[in-house]
Amino acid sequence: MKVSLGGLLRSLPGPISEDWPSGEPFIEAFRHGSMSVEIFAPRGRDAQTPHDQDELYFVVGGTAVLNIEGVHHEAASGDAFFVAAHQRHNFDKMSDDFVTWVVFWGPNGGETE
Repeated sequence: MKVSLGGLLRSLPGPISEDWPSGEPFIEAFRHGSMSVEIFAPRGRDAQTPHDQDELYFVVGGTAVLNIEGVHHEAASGDAFFVAAHQRHNFDKMSDDFVTWVVFWGPNGGETE
């Protein structure tokens, strides 16, 4: 299966919700078993809450600061980040062109070593 970043970005923002009053900044690209792939392009405020699955972020545009459990990481195109299930995290200081792929996988609660 193939998906294209440009086509997904044209579908954003998604529906308006209480957490996302300007519209959801994410869209699912595809899913297989426990794995799902999304595009995440928040504008203004990142209101995400911890997820039940482990996740990977692959930054493909712009810059931001990723806060994982109080530790701040500069994020730019070409960077990859792992966030374990249930870790508090969010993006701050996002440029207007910030966009990242997000891959979720594995059991609820994350994988163990």
